[in-house]
Amino acid sequence: MRPRTAPPAGVLAVLVALVALVALLVPAGPAGAAGAAPARHEVVTWGASAQDVGTAVADRAFRLVVHTSVGGDNLRVRLSNAFGDRPVTFDNVHAGRQKSGAELVRGSNSPLTFGGSRTVTVPPGGSVLSDPLPGRLPAGTNLVVSIHTPDAAGRLTGHGMAMQTSYYTQGDHTAEESATHWAARTGSWFYLDAVTVRTDSSTGAVVTLGDSITDGWESSTDLNRRWPDYLARRLRTSTATTVEGVANQGISGNKVLTDGAGVSALNRLDRDVLSHPGVRTVFLFEGINDIKAHSGVTAADLIAGYREIADRAHAAGKCVVVATVGPYKGWYEWDEAGEAVRQEVNAFLRTSGDFDAVADFDRALRSPYDRQRILPFLDNGDHLHPNDKGMQVMADTVDLASLDCR
Repeated sequence: MRPRTAPPAGVLAVLVALVALVALLVPAGPAGAAGAAPARHEVVTWGASAQDVGTAVADRAFRLVVHTSVGGDNLRVRLSNAFGDRPVTFDNVHAGRQKSGAELVRGSNSPLTFGGSRTVTVPPGGSVLSDPLPGRLPAGTNLVVSIHTPDAAGRLTGHGMAMQTSYYTQGDHTAEESATHWAARTGSWFYLDAVTVRTDSSTGAVVTLGDSITDGWESSTDLNRRWPDYLARRLRTSTATTVEGVANQGISGNKVLTDGAGVSALNRLDRDVLSHPGVRTVFLFEGINDIKAHSGVTAADLIAGYREIADRAHAAGKCVVVATVGPYKGWYEWDEAGEAVRQEVNAFLRTSGDFDAVADFDRALRSPYDRQRILPFLDNGDHLHPNDKGMQVMADTVDLASLDCR
């Protein structure tokens, strides 16, 4: 065999040029390959449904304590004037971490901007999202958002039953980290209705759409023992799903079909659920207030409402998990007619196939000795709302893998 000889210099130059051209035309490797940053997106880490909570006061500041679920960076907050009857201006908004009470961890309080400005005005019915705040927010953080409104008046937007102590004062003390000017306490949140973070694009969130049981009534104040809080703690350590964010959109007294204690589930689905980033799953747990109101609502009425919510959520590309309606015998509004509606509704929820999964809260909470009652060990005493242990049992009933149905 003859030994190979090197190609002429001109041919070699052409080959080098062709190799370079091919390198330019071949697409880059998939995200996550060596040298490529993994894809990231925004996910809601905390939420509370907006309500009309009274009359606004000028030159008032609020120091709002909220507990996040999923961790991430580039924190953003959403401020709502959903129920306002005139524009509201926010001229100072800060975010920090709670040390104790109204006192913040030293050096953690940072100003937020909106389109590069420290001041923003939100029209009636509107909302605004802050610019991203650099830095990482760990999962399960007690975040403190301090807000000042210089000339607020008219109807005030907030969330009435927080099960969390927050603080307020007159004058702008939002930049302060001490608790000196924050002596007044409140059990509500004002203006703030969502917090988001940026995280890995594989991470999603679940929004729990519900009533007072989801809102956390009768759970321990300031201890984050609502059932969605227990669910968030389970998700944080789970390998069964990549859903980690939890936004609690419960409203005490809320109904599926009609407005009253807050806008109905049907009418607030878009704003309170589908508007949040990174949502993969809608968790629907409502119906008891429609049933016990003795307003003539039938099982067929409720079933139609559930189906509409499922259809709209599915059309938006979301998974839908539904929970059965829990027992309430012993509550002052209980009667046999309402119980019959509850049983018919639950039979539909368990077997219809309209939902991606079912969490059987009724089965988890009821007494084996009287299936129309909550097990006394899980009952806070009013025979409708579970205690802390009951909240945990509810969260433990959820199949975590079912939250990741896509």
